[in-house]
Amino acid sequence: MKKTTKEMIKLLDQGKVRVAEKRNGVWTVNIEAKEAIIDFFKTQKVAELKAGPFSYVDKIPVKKWKLKDGVRVVPQAIVRQGAFVNKGAILMPSYINIGAYVDEGTMIDTWATVGSCAQVGKNVHLSGGVGIGGVLEPAQAAPVIIEDNVFVGSRCIIVEGILIEEGAVLGAGVVLTASTKILDVTQKEVVTIKGKIPKNSVVIPGTIPKDFPAGKFEVPCALIIGTRNASTDKKTSLNDALRMLGTHSLLA
Repeated sequence: MKKTTKEMIKLLDQGKVRVAEKRNGVWTVNIEAKEAIIDFFKTQKVAELKAGPFSYVDKIPVKKWKLKDGVRVVPQAIVRQGAFVNKGAILMPSYINIGAYVDEGTMIDTWATVGSCAQVGKNVHLSGGVGIGGVLEPAQAAPVIIEDNVFVGSRCIIVEGILIEEGAVLGAGVVLTASTKILDVTQKEVVTIKGKIPKNSVVIPGTIPKDFPAGKFEVPCALIIGTRNASTDKKTSLNDALRMLGTHSLLA
């Protein structure tokens, strides 16, 4: 039986339903859940909202936290209702939009944003100023997905349904969109990838030349420069991976 919009939003808020889930190794979008979020925006009215000493004017209330939730929430971390944050997560001053899912042990660092419907796995670190884009419409479109044990360096931007597979390390300032060329430069021949960062990849920002009517200019790309050692302790290798490859300045 199809759930009502309010029922679906409540289930999303509790983490009992997700906008996207991995089934048999493939991420699948829950179109019914996304349609409920879209409908929720259309039916909610703008109102004055209270969250502790703060007041807002919006359509969707923010979560109210209790110690039993098991989430460390630092002022001004804001999570809209309809998003789920699992126990053991740490939220520095940051923003998480409706439909998003943040799993246990994950750190959302200062001024990082997790857009609508984005899926963030276990033991992920989103560094300061990271922008994870929202993908709400069309309903069948895949959201941004960050799998378990991923490290995302400061000021990275990940949008338009990009998939970051388990254990990847992104150096500071990497920009990933649906049209970004991802170049694996670890072998004699360059391999071009689109739409995802493979498991345990170490990635830094780069540029490639492109011809325009006015001339040739450099445009952003992402360079896969190595592979994270999966046998190394995750918490250590998150910081060490770039240093081992001589790119430690890109970690900040």
